[in-house]
Amino acid sequence: MDRLITEDERRQLLDHGAARVAGQAIDPQPVVRLFTPDAHATWLLASLSPADGDTAYGLIDLGIGMPELGEIKLSDLASIVGPRQQPVMRDRYFRAARSLSEYTRLAQENGSIFD
Repeated sequence: MDRLITEDERRQLLDHGAARVAGQAIDPQPVVRLFTPDAHATWLLASLSPADGDTAYGLIDLGIGMPELGEIKLSDLASIVGPRQQPVMRDRYFRAARSLSEYTRLAQENGSIFD
């Protein structure tokens, strides 16, 4: 699981998760972009549950034209492999350019996360 997010990203995700649990109306930028290099799945994660440190929340695009907000466990992502046995990877070069709600709006309009 550690290969999916850095310690700094984990801290940011947990901070956003704590704000969500506290009922704060937040719309953070995604912290990390995960993807399958041999399939068309992408996850833009914005928060991590402080209760278990494993349940992430963000924009999920499984490559079927229906991106949506949801939760996924990092431990589950760590076990996923694509059709060519490639694991889920972290995009080391990802820098969010907009809020999670804006990524979601654009992805739903276009049928996929495009950047």
